[in-house]
Amino acid sequence: MNNVITPISRRIAVVLLALLCWGALPHEASAKAQPPSSQQSEFKSLDQLPPAEQVPAATLLVAAYAFVLVGLFLYVVTVARRLTTVQREIERLESDVKRAGRS
Repeated sequence: MNNVITPISRRIAVVLLALLCWGALPHEASAKAQPPSSQQSEFKSLDQLPPAEQVPAATLLVAAYAFVLVGLFLYVVTVARRLTTVQREIERLESDVKRAGRS
């Protein structure tokens, strides 16, 4: 089972990293950003800003939740694997004690 989980974990990590990098890269709207102008002299409200200057909050929020959920899932999988190993070891030791008691 150890040989099966390792490639799966690597694939999940690669996919997660690719998704996070894809969300962090500038998209087409950002590529069309206006060239920097001289110092701004007046206040502009948020709805007057061009779309390239607004932060894509929904994308970042989804990426953050995905990262946390994948991390939590991987943690639970590793704990379950270790628990299974400990249970097998306990069963083996119990059988060794029973065998030693018969001798």
